[in-house]
Amino acid sequence: MTAINEASEDKMANTAGDMQAFWNTAFREHQAMWGFHPSRSAAHARDLFVAQGIKDMLLPGIGYGRNAKIFTDAGIRVTGIEIAQEAIDMARAHYGEDMKIFRGSVTDMPFDAHVYEGIFCYGLVYLLNPEQRKKMIAACYNQLKPGGWMVFSVVSKKSPNYGKGRALGEDTFEVGKGGQVFFYDEAAVQREFGAYGIKEYFEIEEQVSPESGRPAFIFLQVVCRKAG
Repeated sequence: MTAINEASEDKMANTAGDMQAFWNTAFREHQAMWGFHPSRSAAHARDLFVAQGIKDMLLPGIGYGRNAKIFTDAGIRVTGIEIAQEAIDMARAHYGEDMKIFRGSVTDMPFDAHVYEGIFCYGLVYLLNPEQRKKMIAACYNQLKPGGWMVFSVVSKKSPNYGKGRALGEDTFEVGKGGQVFFYDEAAVQREFGAYGIKEYFEIEEQVSPESGRPAFIFLQVVCRKAG
């Protein structure tokens, strides 16, 4: 579950079993649906991790590895979490067998007791309900070494797709049939990440549309550091 199936009209669900089936089908039918070029968010996180000397990181929602290679190319050891076996198989085929990937839902973190110097999560968390988001963010922070960095890239209320679909709750809208996306603003960032050492957050444009030349999505990149 790498990121929101951007502008998808397919069905997504919140249970781990349904989500596993959905993403297996999505990767089987659409393969490398976001291409192999890393997101801008990943490039920013890579630059931060390199500057901080990070050599060991966790990537929840690694998918088929689109946002992993930019880190491994920089000499950073990446461990992934991915719910869809189809995506894991693709990552192995494209990037080799060496990368450690836990198969499962991020709502079931942690998968081991290892602590990491860095964690990067692109999208994903905004597909979860409030309790799942709270649990996942805390689980990531708990797997950081003291002084470690974690970076979350989340969709902003300023994104063009905000408000599309049936409203399901505060800043939460239905995607397709049964899926939901939560959109962040500064207040939501402070509410959900404020206890985890926010250093900065900023807007970042993702997937510029070739037709309009405008960004298809606006994200907020949230950078946190663990005390110590």
